[in-house]
Amino acid sequence: MILHHISRKALVSGVRGLNRRLFSASRRKGLVLGVYEKEKDDDGVLFTEAAASFDSSVSGKLRELLSLSGPPLKLGKSRVFYGLHQDFASVAVVGLGKKGVGVCGKENWDNCKENIRAAVSAGCRQLQDLEIPQVEVDPCGDGQSAAEGALLGLFEYDELKSKKKFPVTPQLHGSADTAAWEKGVLYAEGQNLARRLMEAPANYITPTVFAEAIEQKLSPFSDRSWIESEQMGAYLSVSKGSEEPPVFLELHYTGSPDSSQAPLVLVGKGITFDSGGISLKPSSGMDAMRADMGGAATVCSAIVTAAALKLPINIIGLAPLCENMPSGKANKPGDVVRAKNGKTIQVDNTDAEGRLILADALCYAHSFNPRAVVNAATLTGAMDVALGSAAAGVFTNSNWLWEQLHKASVITGDRVWRMPLFQHYTKQVTESALADLNNIGKYSRSGGACTAAAFLREFVTANHWAHLDIAGVMTNKDEVPYLRKGMSGRPTRTLVEFAAVLATDQ
Repeated sequence: MILHHISRKALVSGVRGLNRRLFSASRRKGLVLGVYEKEKDDDGVLFTEAAASFDSSVSGKLRELLSLSGPPLKLGKSRVFYGLHQDFASVAVVGLGKKGVGVCGKENWDNCKENIRAAVSAGCRQLQDLEIPQVEVDPCGDGQSAAEGALLGLFEYDELKSKKKFPVTPQLHGSADTAAWEKGVLYAEGQNLARRLMEAPANYITPTVFAEAIEQKLSPFSDRSWIESEQMGAYLSVSKGSEEPPVFLELHYTGSPDSSQAPLVLVGKGITFDSGGISLKPSSGMDAMRADMGGAATVCSAIVTAAALKLPINIIGLAPLCENMPSGKANKPGDVVRAKNGKTIQVDNTDAEGRLILADALCYAHSFNPRAVVNAATLTGAMDVALGSAAAGVFTNSNWLWEQLHKASVITGDRVWRMPLFQHYTKQVTESALADLNNIGKYSRSGGACTAAAFLREFVTANHWAHLDIAGVMTNKDEVPYLRKGMSGRPTRTLVEFAAVLATDQ
């Protein structure tokens, strides 16, 4: 086992260093300002406080140019003006939609926050296309959402390309919302860390490299002997088909003044490449399986962010990391393996491997007498079929835990949706010809996400447990306007906000 108790100071320093580039103060700067939609046709331009102040400083020229340059800006649209102010070479004005729209019960998110994220992202990207190295951003009434929109919108994984996106450093315009802006920076950098880990090719992010990326002091060696001593037979059975050794990553963040406080335990599926094993996946789209460790990426990134925020809560992160590959040593359909809690499992489909490694990790999680256990995993294609990219599915045995996760998701815009955990699904995974459990449901394709959750519940005794199936939100095409196409890093910010909510509810 690789175990490290993380210094908050070290992690704060580390996370703040992510995605930052320094530029000379003498180089050109840009500015992103917000404008609301008119309530009535005869209304004038409705600026944000910062935009109104800027317009005043240029004697009303911004208002005049906006009126002359075309129709009023709609939500997420932007318009750039040049030479308005000596400090800013370019000013991007972005549409924020209607003012004060608030939380939408139907959509289960805060429209105002989402509008700010989308608008600021659009403005920052437009100035990036103009190769403006430093961009000041209007907080638009919510500095955290503005920071998230800027950093999430500018991120693109291009580390292996010769031609890279022009680097831009966003910063807060003014000083009225500094604390909220800095909080948003940390939330966004946490999600971007998860996106970077998920997007990188599988031969660059092996189990060992993943662990080193999360905590630099981790040693680059296999901890197979510790995994064996913990009797994690299900986890080991998945890893044995690969030449890459398994790594069990354990992170402890002790933020509570009371070190004896029961911890929140976060568990993430860490399959750094999933070929399907002997039950080989189709070749089309298999390259995306480099992100099958999205659960581990989001969980670990959330803990890094919680430490950077100095949240007063104790958190333990567990990430069983390995590859799922075909070989002469790999699991074969029909093999029986024994999990840490002694239950035997008939492996009828080697491509249902995520639940096997999570089974042992969930058993181990209980050894910490947790306050709650939350696992995240890109577990089933059936989840993508059920909800698509609109929300992550949540299966839980706790109404209290669901309420906390749902509350957090409304704030962040990374939605979650509660799914059923009926005994009907439990029956499907407990009917096996050779063992206590089967790793796929009796009816195979029917209710696949639900039977996977029912399987995991067989390894849970905690009163407050939730399983987040994040397969549907793994990638972003164009569904979330402030994220570029690629791996999404969702729901990192929801996990951070959830931990923050728990920290205040001791």
